[in-house]
Amino acid sequence: MELDLHHTHARLFAELALELHGSASVDETVEAVVQFALHALGCSHAGVALAARGRRPQVPAVTDPVVATIYQAQMTGCEGPLTVCLREQHTLLIRDVATDGRWPHWARTVQALGVRSVLDVPLATGTGAVGVLGLYSARPDAFSTDDQAVAHILARHAAVAVATARQAQTMTQAIDARKLVGIAMGILMERFDLSDDQAFAVLQRYSQDTNTKLRDVAQNFIETRALPGAGGNGNGPH
Repeated sequence: MELDLHHTHARLFAELALELHGSASVDETVEAVVQFALHALGCSHAGVALAARGRRPQVPAVTDPVVATIYQAQMTGCEGPLTVCLREQHTLLIRDVATDGRWPHWARTVQALGVRSVLDVPLATGTGAVGVLGLYSARPDAFSTDDQAVAHILARHAAVAVATARQAQTMTQAIDARKLVGIAMGILMERFDLSDDQAFAVLQRYSQDTNTKLRDVAQNFIETRALPGAGGNGNGPH
């Protein structure tokens, strides 16, 4: 029986690896992780919260509104295992929400939602925190030692996959931004007989003066043919 279980987990992880490799975005990646958790672990609900620099964690993938409510309760009050797991980067197991006692306000909210046991596992790579995988069950003491081991393996797969997807997404956005700036520069050069350095300087100046990202200044100019504050009168850069 134990051998069959190991074979099943190995097959599921192989399938997950293929699915993660084919995921085109961060959202698709975390959704695959969440669905895997539901199939491979003894949980009623699952979710992923991603670390966001200088902001509250993002919650891009949950199995149902119950998990979203559990996460929101912690992000609003900064109390609960998710925030601790994300901050301190260690696994937190709550065998029974009704008797744990560490976060009483959060525990009351969670128990009212029908959740009794929680397993939060950090998602991290060598460069830092990525997020938290949250597993929830309606049964007390639902997560066995084997479940915890599988959750840690899943977390390692998920951390690398999410970090890779985020990097690819950032690169795509950077490429898109360069394209937009290039198009805006071309329009400025044609309309006002500017060099490429002069056109870039115009966009950069408006970006600084209006505290607007260069990409957004370029996109707005392409769409409206007017720079911020120029009134759209076509008289040229100031």
